[in-house]
Amino acid sequence: MAMTISSKLLASAALAIAAPALISPALADPLTAQDLATLERVGAPDVSADGEHLVYSVTSTDPESYERSTRLFLREFGGASAAPAPYVIGDLDGASEHSPTFAPDDEGVYFLSGKSGSEQLWYVADSGETKQVTDLAVDIAGYQVSPDGKKVAIWADVKLGKMPSDAPDAKAANAGSGRAYDRIFVRHWSSWEVNDEYSRIFVYDLTANGQLDAQSGRDILKNLEGDAPTKPFGGGEEISWSPDSSTIAFTLRIANADEPRSTNTDIYLASADGTGPVVNITADNLATDTMPIFSPDGSKIAYAAMARPGYESDKLTLTILDINAQTRKSVTSAWDRSVGSIIWEQDGNGLIVTVQDVLDHPAYRVDANSGNAVRLTGPGNVRNVTPLGRASYVYTRNDLNTPTDIYIQRGRAAPRNLSNANSARLAKIDRVSAERFSFAGAGGDTVWGQVIKPEGVEGKLPLLFLVHGGPQGSFGNGWSTRWNPKVMAAQGYAVVTVDFHGSAGYGQDFMDSINQDWGGKPLEDLKLGLAAAGREDAQIDTKNACALGASYGGYMMNWISGQWNDGFKCIINHAGLFDMRSFYYATEELWFPAWDFGGSYEEQRDLYEKWNPVNHVNNWQTPTLVIHGEKDFRVPYGQSLMAYTALQEKGIDSRLLIFPDENHWILKGKNSVQWHDEVFGWADRYLKEQE
Repeated sequence: MAMTISSKLLASAALAIAAPALISPALADPLTAQDLATLERVGAPDVSADGEHLVYSVTSTDPESYERSTRLFLREFGGASAAPAPYVIGDLDGASEHSPTFAPDDEGVYFLSGKSGSEQLWYVADSGETKQVTDLAVDIAGYQVSPDGKKVAIWADVKLGKMPSDAPDAKAANAGSGRAYDRIFVRHWSSWEVNDEYSRIFVYDLTANGQLDAQSGRDILKNLEGDAPTKPFGGGEEISWSPDSSTIAFTLRIANADEPRSTNTDIYLASADGTGPVVNITADNLATDTMPIFSPDGSKIAYAAMARPGYESDKLTLTILDINAQTRKSVTSAWDRSVGSIIWEQDGNGLIVTVQDVLDHPAYRVDANSGNAVRLTGPGNVRNVTPLGRASYVYTRNDLNTPTDIYIQRGRAAPRNLSNANSARLAKIDRVSAERFSFAGAGGDTVWGQVIKPEGVEGKLPLLFLVHGGPQGSFGNGWSTRWNPKVMAAQGYAVVTVDFHGSAGYGQDFMDSINQDWGGKPLEDLKLGLAAAGREDAQIDTKNACALGASYGGYMMNWISGQWNDGFKCIINHAGLFDMRSFYYATEELWFPAWDFGGSYEEQRDLYEKWNPVNHVNNWQTPTLVIHGEKDFRVPYGQSLMAYTALQEKGIDSRLLIFPDENHWILKGKNSVQWHDEVFGWADRYLKEQE
């Protein structure tokens, strides 16, 4: 083939990155909060059409200012041995570059950047020349280039009836700052809604020289009112081009008065040229349908479907629609795992999915006909899988000891790290040990947990008892930039996590078992799990422990304060639900409490009050650190203000930490360090200083 961007840029030694040096274990140090905030963060990779090259982003954080910047890297796969080091491409002075994808002809790489003052589409050519492709009036949230390279689908927040190239509506000079609404949603996750503005998909033609034909834009959603991709977390996994570039499949959530109560999302087909009707291909299912992806020959669409309307944590079953025959098959109906991502193998005979499976998140190959599932990857958290053919795969992976890197796995050979973004720094940082244990939990069911602690440390260790959120989640064997068990263990603690009833990765019945039982089986599992961890590892000092959790984990902190008030020397409560009545009327996604409690607050008042922490404040006595973000609309920060008021009125040692610029999560570097300083300071005060 012609010399492409990959070979030309790899020939430029001036941009080379030195291979990381191996550091002696004698130089090791514990992982710190600053390390956690400033380690490199590797983005999702894209593989070239020739299957020989990789492009991906890496986000770096300045250790003093905590300002973040993102660059693009290109590298060859190489053979079984090492390949040339990665190279920087498309580097725009004073700006970040992200979301890279190869052009279909491998002659360049598209990416997004805010270099022009807003997020627009850019292109770095074979020669290394970089140019801006779009100059639209709105920020582009994402894009996908058509397989033939002649069109691009972009999605952005745009008013109904408007195009991304239209100038924004002028606000009247004498207009007030008030927002007026006639229906809910009025806010979602961390943003107030803008009337008649939605995430919408537009298709534009690309000219012969790779520029956007701004006059060619068409709104392929036409008169559909709603978000595609869905908000707040939907992205490119909800959009798929047909192989012949004629059609786009996408996931959309209809916007109407029922939206906050409904989990119904549907998959639509639209012509890329804007002609013809937009067809809902999952209209018969009133639950979630999502993640559509065309088969390599274009004859089928695979997607994930839930069965129960109103339940956001129902099982996602891999489903295949035969477009011509108009028949569909639930491929993984007999497999009690919920698929988290889907991609076809190149020959169309199988699909690669990722699932939560006990404490791991591995990749499986699923036969498209039989539904037989075979595990492909070992321990850890796998995402972003790309099949290369001949039983070879590229994917991202992390675990409790290591942040995300990109790996290639060829057949039975051991996976090879392609990015090594943090190898040099990690070689200087102590590892932690992570041991799994199981025990008989509520009802005699098997429940799993983990003990994470510093390696090589002797003597009794004080305990941090982490309770995950969701509640249908799991701490599992994965790396997190927020609630990270390794950085907690590195402070000289044993860390215990328990996947109580309701956790993901153990089958749908286990997950369903928390419904209408928030304070029942989960609390029993936590009590039994703490005792089991103490039996499992005599080094854990279960009598010198602090409990901490966020969201549902924060709810459990409030519940523990009233129901298990002699179990811990301190509590750390992040964004915890305190009063179930006020929470129901203040949260945004009403389907969540409505399902887990069997209806609205008025319909199930007795059940909400049965599991309501505010009803047991009279039992509170444990010193508590309370934390929240003001932009949290999932669990509004008033829940933490109420909990803090209760603590203060009772004279319980307590402290309140509020972040005005954070949502349900703490995302900014400086704030992350402050969060950890406060958390470790509170735990040390009660578990170490009083020893």
